[in-house]
Amino acid sequence: MELKGKKVLITGADGFIGSHLVERLIEEGCDVKAFVYYNSFNSWGWLDSFPESVLSTIEIFSGDIRDPNGVRTAMTGVDVVFHLAALIAIPFSYHSPDSYIDTNIKGTLNVLQAARDLNIQKVLVTSTSEVYGTALYVPIDEKHERQPQSPYSASKIGADCIAESFYRSFNLPVTIVRPFNTFGPRQSARAVIPTIITQLLNGKKEISLGDTTPTRDLLYVKDTVNGFVAIAKADELTGQDCNIATQSEISVGDLANQLIQIIDPTAKIVQENDRLRPTKSEVFRLFGSREKISKYTDWRQLYSLEDGLRETIEWFRKEENLKNYKANIYNI
Repeated sequence: MELKGKKVLITGADGFIGSHLVERLIEEGCDVKAFVYYNSFNSWGWLDSFPESVLSTIEIFSGDIRDPNGVRTAMTGVDVVFHLAALIAIPFSYHSPDSYIDTNIKGTLNVLQAARDLNIQKVLVTSTSEVYGTALYVPIDEKHERQPQSPYSASKIGADCIAESFYRSFNLPVTIVRPFNTFGPRQSARAVIPTIITQLLNGKKEISLGDTTPTRDLLYVKDTVNGFVAIAKADELTGQDCNIATQSEISVGDLANQLIQIIDPTAKIVQENDRLRPTKSEVFRLFGSREKISKYTDWRQLYSLEDGLRETIEWFRKEENLKNYKANIYNI
């Protein structure tokens, strides 16, 4: 599918990956409509940081992904939907699992129902590497068993299954996009890299973390959104799921030490029990396969881990960005 000139809706456009995808699809020549979460502050999330020259080219729709009527209204007249809206924090999913079912499963169902009724040309549903759980083999390909090790991952497995069922039952043109561990500017403090960077930049000498032994396959956000675009263009992937992964891994501890060496070599890591996942819930190894995306698209990783980390650190060094993060508390 050629995306240039298409009317595209991005749900979760106000969030981390969503806001970067907005920028990328504008570059691609799309007519972008951004679905942002309605709130009484009239905040458009990270889109508020965009220059007016960019914002003026975007159609903003404020709504709630849990509301089927609002979702249908937002999707009317759209060609392609990139569905990213979700609750993503794993620790909060232990606290409030109901909200993950409502947002991640029912929200996805709302998108799929409207897409079916409105004859949307393509729907891309965003999954997560967390659906795989701790690797049973590596690299983890799309055939790997799904292991719901947290309420969050269970909700995303449910959303993936609903999406697949709509392809099989109604021939809805759905593709499931499964990024591994994306990082970069604008990422939530609930993720490990912003947690480490913000503590260091705020002068902390003891960096509070949970378990430092798990490994992750880390993707810089610009590589992730390039993956979304490449997968959207690949009609052969309709009805399938597709990883975006670097096919590499690094432990949380090694990652933290790499950031410490760049920012403040005198700092040290301290384990904080409140940050530990329940033992059976911790995903100890994520190491994704990029074979499928390499076979069906021209996507390639453009940013090394070090390059991505340095760009991320420079973004956080700016006072107007760093002040948005509460480095002195544990963000669940």
